[in-house]
Amino acid sequence: MKTLLILFTMCAATFNPVRGQMESDVIRTSGGELEMFFVGHGTLMFKYNDLVIHIDPVSREGDYDEMPDADLVLVTHEHGDHLDLSAIDRIMKSDTRVVMTRKCLDQLEDFEAMVMKNGDRTSVLGIGIEAVPAYNIVHRRPGGTAFHPKGEGNGYVLTFGDTRILVAGDTENTPELKALKDIHVAFLPMNLPYTMTPEMVADVARAIRPRILYPYHYGNTDPKELVTLLKDEPDTEVRIRQLQ
Repeated sequence: MKTLLILFTMCAATFNPVRGQMESDVIRTSGGELEMFFVGHGTLMFKYNDLVIHIDPVSREGDYDEMPDADLVLVTHEHGDHLDLSAIDRIMKSDTRVVMTRKCLDQLEDFEAMVMKNGDRTSVLGIGIEAVPAYNIVHRRPGGTAFHPKGEGNGYVLTFGDTRILVAGDTENTPELKALKDIHVAFLPMNLPYTMTPEMVADVARAIRPRILYPYHYGNTDPKELVTLLKDEPDTEVRIRQLQ
């Protein structure tokens, strides 16, 4: 795994005056700087050179009237805390590219998007995109239905130059997730009963060994539990940001 120079920066409250300061971290890739903005919950925004990438934009997490328009939008699945057409509309340009699941697109009328199913790979605007299965193995609704059935939701591995970023979506510690290789930065969900326990996240981390791990979508789960579980894993740095 190639060595990365990691820089930490704080972003001024330019894009999110309602919620105050929005944190960001910067990574230098072989293709240029990647700045990752932690909007909230499962919602992220990346800036890569001159490109703006919005991931699961949701109005309740950020003020999309104040954020920059999107060159690329990625939506992991159809639940309302991940798919919000009003937020997408606010950041759309005439040439914005949108990637989502079939179930997402089926909920929208007169909307155009690229559909990716589990296992698909493509490249958009020079960014490699791999759709990773995101689903529940253990946690289910009363009656036995999974909160996130297999085959419906995506996580995404995004490749910026030589750097691979995993945004896992709503998932548990699935075999497909644990089989990923060369993941430099991982965003892994950690809230019950919908996604993973801290122990499940630690299980994924030990399998894929990302250089940096961000617990996200963690609700009322204490992310410090993950720090404790991974304290003997020197190759992975757990970074806690405001992503409840």
